[in-house]
Amino acid sequence: MASASRPASTRLASGSDATPRRPINRAPLPWLAAALPWVSVMAMSLFTFSPVIASAPVIPPLAFMTLLAWRMLRSGFFPIWVGLPLGAWDDLYSGQPFGSGIMLWSTAMLAMDVIDERFLWRGFRQDWLAAAVLLSAYLLLGSIFAGIAVRYPLPLTIGPQWLMTLALFPVINQLVAMLDRLRLLPLRRL
Repeated sequence: MASASRPASTRLASGSDATPRRPINRAPLPWLAAALPWVSVMAMSLFTFSPVIASAPVIPPLAFMTLLAWRMLRSGFFPIWVGLPLGAWDDLYSGQPFGSGIMLWSTAMLAMDVIDERFLWRGFRQDWLAAAVLLSAYLLLGSIFAGIAVRYPLPLTIGPQWLMTLALFPVINQLVAMLDRLRLLPLRRL
């Protein structure tokens, strides 16, 4: 009764006076958080349909670069077997002999697992060096596999593609970091 004599502005609110509050959504959308890395790698495989006409390979392996960037940024997100389905998807659109992407992507995932166990704390320079070695091996072995299929020594023609790949990896790395921030936004609905 003492609170009834006080003005309404100084009274403490009781449980019945308070308006019900909705909980604040602080978690990201589960389907967006789980699917965005997979979809981004698969979408980058479709860049081979770009209207670039060249007599030698010029377009870098954007899907493989995106996979490496995701693996370096979030090492526990992709399982180790991810090279099989994503490599098969890339083989369908890249024009490489079927199975080369599966083998090379799976090998790269195993190599990244060894790198993660060996070097627990890495900086950007170590990541770029590891990516440069893996991307160079990927381009060289991919061109050898394609050369076997057409009976032509293709490793001699990948110089511009190799330079472009190494120069574009930091850009892909930044793109993946932006996608990761988008993936973890606390959105109520999309």
